[in-house]
Amino acid sequence: MPFLTLASQRLEYRRIGIARAGRPTLVFLHEGLGSISMWRGFPGRVAVATGCSAIVFSRRGYGRSEPLTEPRTVCYMHDEAERVLPEFMERLAVDRPILVGHSDGGSIALIYAATARKPPLGVVTLAAHVLVEDISVASIAEAKEKYLATDLPKKLVRHHADADSAFWGWNDIWLAPDFRSWNIEEYLPRIACPVLAIQGEQDEYGTIEQMRRIGAQVPNAELVMLRDCGHSAHRDQPGAVIAAIARFVERVNE
Repeated sequence: MPFLTLASQRLEYRRIGIARAGRPTLVFLHEGLGSISMWRGFPGRVAVATGCSAIVFSRRGYGRSEPLTEPRTVCYMHDEAERVLPEFMERLAVDRPILVGHSDGGSIALIYAATARKPPLGVVTLAAHVLVEDISVASIAEAKEKYLATDLPKKLVRHHADADSAFWGWNDIWLAPDFRSWNIEEYLPRIACPVLAIQGEQDEYGTIEQMRRIGAQVPNAELVMLRDCGHSAHRDQPGAVIAAIARFVERVNE
């Protein structure tokens, strides 16, 4: 896996280069415990279905990227969207990106779309958060208990060079009292590009209120709710998600 050294960190990334001429580039942004490997074959399947090239990377503290050396702050997703992601895409010469973000990655994509000097061609979110809900905190607290009492650490070691850093970097900040007021709704009306927001009806980390607020405040938003689907729609309903993304790509690339 190649690495890219930015001003402040070293990140692993992967290119999937199959694009036809004139096609956008899909940039995949993983969840709060994700990495390149945890996407499994999904980015490649989306690339084939859309005829687009794709870039997947692990944020700092995840996968084989540079580990965290300090606790995350309440603004960590803003930092990723406003500082890291613009530099990352500039270094890799990504010109017409469509961001595909899961959970934390979806929130980062929304912030980027609202603040970037040049907006992306489009944004696809899978179970993005725009505010902190009780269900989110309860499920993340439950994940903490599982990490302490089950074989979850052994499972995460397969995907992260430092599983403890990856897990506690995510879990600690989401359970911090100051994080309960985290909210990115002020950014939503400023998003000029089309947004496809996908969420499972059985999402254990967020309610339909997340989708309602995206739909009500993003000027050009398409909402897709999936039955028999939890927080990871790309794993629970991959066919439906890939089909929705393929239609979205054709619409925004006209």
